[in-house]
Amino acid sequence: MTGNDRIRTDIAHNARVWNYWLGGKDNYLVDRRVGDQVTGLYPSIGQVARADRAFLGRVVSFLAGEAGVRQFLDIGTGLPTVDNTHEVAQRIAPDSRIVYVDNDPIVLTHARALLTSTAEGRTEYIDADAHRPEDILRAVEPTLDLSQPVAVIMLGILNFVLDTGEATSIVRRIVDAIPSGSYVALTHPTLELGGEGNAEAMAFWNENATPPITARSRTEFAGFLDGLMVLEPGIVSCARWRDGGATTVEVAQFGAVARKL
Repeated sequence: MTGNDRIRTDIAHNARVWNYWLGGKDNYLVDRRVGDQVTGLYPSIGQVARADRAFLGRVVSFLAGEAGVRQFLDIGTGLPTVDNTHEVAQRIAPDSRIVYVDNDPIVLTHARALLTSTAEGRTEYIDADAHRPEDILRAVEPTLDLSQPVAVIMLGILNFVLDTGEATSIVRRIVDAIPSGSYVALTHPTLELGGEGNAEAMAFWNENATPPITARSRTEFAGFLDGLMVLEPGIVSCARWRDGGATTVEVAQFGAVARKL
């Protein structure tokens, strides 16, 4: 079965709806309809999508710049848009090596757009499921050298792993496989931070779109980072992570970056 054979246009899908909220064109009518319905139930969802994307840019800029990271593992990358991980990283450090991971069929059909790189660096795409971290870790080599520091980026992906114990185990297995000096960047939706109204929108999503989603509390989110050194400013709304005080809006999406000691 090819990637195109697996694409369903009769039900909304997260990657395409997210693309719609970001102003992209890689979506179908069903995605736009569900996206508009979710926006009606939770009007700030577009702000969440944009804040999550801006968080990615700030995080990768920090990691490739101040932190000196040259290897990036972006799990659950979604559809390509402006300032993807490899573009931000290689703009700062042209020798950066990036592996994208997703198992969404429409993302697979757009993989060529991701597979660009500077001459000094490298960019690869892996069709793999975040529920199977061992498969991901086997597939990243030789693009990434797991004996050297890696920045693992998992933005808005653990919310599709409905069991918190399983989600925590996924993060732990990946962290165990990377060396000291590596980093983990996470975002996750919450019903805290003013996001109480998102409960109805999530219920609608789970009835009308795929894959199903869950919110988590600050305590549950913090559990993903147990044993790691969480960098300042800690666990905050992703819109306010090292934003230089420029952001007045607090979206209901936790964001944090942590270092493995």
